[in-house]
Amino acid sequence: MTERLRVGIVAGGPSSEHEISCISAGGILSAIDRSKYEPVLVGITKTGVWVLPDQNMTLSIVDGILPVMDESSPRTADLGADLELDILFPALHGAYGEDGTFQRFCDLAGITYVGSGAKASELAMDKSESKKAFEKVGLKVAAGIDVFNAESVDTSALGLPLFVKPARGGSSRGTTKVKSVDALIPAIKEALEFDSKVMIERAIVGREIECAVLERNGELLASPVGEIRILGNHEFYDFEAKYLDNSTELVTPVELPDGVQAEIQSQAKKAFAAIGCAGLARVDFFYTQSGEIVINEINTMPGFTSTSVYPKLMAAAGIGYTELISALIESALSE
Repeated sequence: MTERLRVGIVAGGPSSEHEISCISAGGILSAIDRSKYEPVLVGITKTGVWVLPDQNMTLSIVDGILPVMDESSPRTADLGADLELDILFPALHGAYGEDGTFQRFCDLAGITYVGSGAKASELAMDKSESKKAFEKVGLKVAAGIDVFNAESVDTSALGLPLFVKPARGGSSRGTTKVKSVDALIPAIKEALEFDSKVMIERAIVGREIECAVLERNGELLASPVGEIRILGNHEFYDFEAKYLDNSTELVTPVELPDGVQAEIQSQAKKAFAAIGCAGLARVDFFYTQSGEIVINEINTMPGFTSTSVYPKLMAAAGIGYTELISALIESALSE
């Protein structure tokens, strides 16, 4: 029998998406091909300490309570010597996991990992800077400005409604839809609790369309697109709608005019290349009533449970969850 590769599934981290990362790791652990790989759960606490948690810990939402990496777990300072891992699969979202910090740590330690490198991760995480990269390759973005405080902000050129969000946040935490001038400053202050740079963007009225990109055997595969439909009373695709109250659904296949899906798939791959991504990314768009395709953002490590958008879109492309995990590990090892 061929010796299995030891794969460290990394979860948690000091970002506001700590709990969502744990849920993604739970999904990967439940589906990874154990005939090929020996998974080892590795945790990063909210204070940034690397730990070796209980390998059977619950990594799902139970009675509304989200999983958290235990600060009292044994520390693991040396991944190579302590755990003898062949590769890391970071189920990390947000700051530290998607902003290049984790990737730089791995690069310095000589550890192979799944997903984009440090430079691409940092660029994708900063939505303000990634928008500039998208514009350079001809993709349409929403008009907006960056601010660093809640004083003397002039948004008259953008009109209303607006979206105010942390430039380097994730899972829509700290994001507010602003429909009146009076609500602008409180929204900026809330976003500043998550990041020192805040984006203010003109709200795009359109359907929310998402496309998954997978790098496999040196080629980019763009999935069939999916549409996010928001149920209930949510104004937009916010944190609660995404994770806590089952008020969104992913629709695929999507009814679009001829050629639109192919164009979105082409733009998704163009965005992937513009950022310099590797392995995987989910690219989010708006499709307006006038037929415009507007890119919203790119996620280099999107939610990764079996019910998350990225795996669902890849399933629509004929690539199941377990196969997808294997493909990403193989892609990282082949670089």
